[in-house]
Amino acid sequence: MIKVLVIGKTGQLARAIAKVAHSNDFDLTFLDRSDCDLSADPDTLQQILSTPIHKADIVLIAAAYTAVDQAEKDSLTAFAVNADAPGVIAGIAKQANIPVIYVSTDYVFDGRARCPYLTTSPIAPLNTYGRSKAKGEARVRLGQPRSAIIRTSWVYDVTSRNFLTTMMRLAETRDTISVVSDQIGRPTYAGDLAKACLHIAERLYAREELASGTFHVTNAGDPVSWAGFARAIFAITQNEKDNPLTVVDITSSEYPTLAERPLYSVLDLSQFEKIFDWRLPAWETALGQALKSTDIS
Repeated sequence: MIKVLVIGKTGQLARAIAKVAHSNDFDLTFLDRSDCDLSADPDTLQQILSTPIHKADIVLIAAAYTAVDQAEKDSLTAFAVNADAPGVIAGIAKQANIPVIYVSTDYVFDGRARCPYLTTSPIAPLNTYGRSKAKGEARVRLGQPRSAIIRTSWVYDVTSRNFLTTMMRLAETRDTISVVSDQIGRPTYAGDLAKACLHIAERLYAREELASGTFHVTNAGDPVSWAGFARAIFAITQNEKDNPLTVVDITSSEYPTLAERPLYSVLDLSQFEKIFDWRLPAWETALGQALKSTDIS
């Protein structure tokens, strides 16, 4: 059995990992904020995490500061959680000679591209959250070269606070919803991302050299806007209603936020698919599976 220490417990990815790791291949240990506050100072983290990391075969950093707009007002915490703590974790992991998986984001890019971003494309984050994750990537690579950096995008499940659940909640009281249509990406179902993370963990545990590096992992399929994603959600959830909800396209400038978002954040998946011989289903397929059941098989 592969002993995986998952940093995080209550987030949508950590909970998905707990659900999909139902085989005897994994022995999972989860640390939540009460066990390990990633915003703590490095010396405290070193003391808290040294023993559990040395007992593990893999460390998977699923916890993160993901409040994109709030990060603009609380950059110290965002950098502590997303960059400083992962650097400490990677350093301990290197001492213990075990690999690290760090989950990053499409927000490390500036959104000015018009074709999918390669793993080697220059990063230029537009907001504090993206900068903190970019620094986290660098800290992990430096601290433990035997690591996998996973960039993903638009992660959702059916229970957490995310775009899908927000749309479903708004649909209960509205006939029309305005959604941004000039930000383009690919949604990623947390259950599929969790399976990919554990697949990578297996390959890292087997000490496969190519399993270390930076990889882009999202559901496949044609890129879509947030408005298009909303329409896909309602096409499934509202198909039996007499007066289905209407989605109105708006621009990012019509929906101002504290943090600037990239207009285009489609990730090229080819390196991950080639090296790991693994392809996530199309996002439309994943969305249908997610909405049909709250259970991840």
